[in-house]
Amino acid sequence: MANTGSKVRKTAPASTTVSENQELNTNEASVSEKKSYRVKKELDPNMYVTVKNGFNGTLVYKSKKTGERFIWNAFGDEQEMELSELKSARNSSKAFFVNNWFLFDDPEVIDWLGMTQFYKHALNSKSFDKLFEQTPEEIKKSIAALSSGQKKSVAFRAKQLIADGVIDSIKVINALEESLSVELIER
Repeated sequence: MANTGSKVRKTAPASTTVSENQELNTNEASVSEKKSYRVKKELDPNMYVTVKNGFNGTLVYKSKKTGERFIWNAFGDEQEMELSELKSARNSSKAFFVNNWFLFDDPEVIDWLGMTQFYKHALNSKSFDKLFEQTPEEIKKSIAALSSGQKKSVAFRAKQLIADGVIDSIKVINALEESLSVELIER
């Protein structure tokens, strides 16, 4: 029979060398470091969320769950959708998220839906036009990180802003054309 009544306690020998002490201190430091985890905020699946059109034209989503149609007529238009409906859209029509056709101003919604990887470098509706105010080098870097869907939307929006005279810098236009592989102005 094993003796379960006594407790054995190990101690480090008193004659440890400097390198052993350093190793012990390093191990103690790594154990004492606390890892911080971001707790996913619990959102109510029945709450309504504003979803903006990130597509450069009319965007239509038909719910596979209810058959309801959501229509956004132009870029930036808004519709209210339930979180549970967005979760259903995530499972049945992932392209709306992969191409950033659905834009959200609330990063907690994106996190709750588990779509963070697709919105990591995405432009939201507030920052979309600010892209065109960057330097040509910054524009190239920003566009390189965008999804193909957002690149198309950037090209469409750039054409609109060029036609309206908002974008008039040749350097900015050249950076956009080079980054998007499209011709924005006729030469």
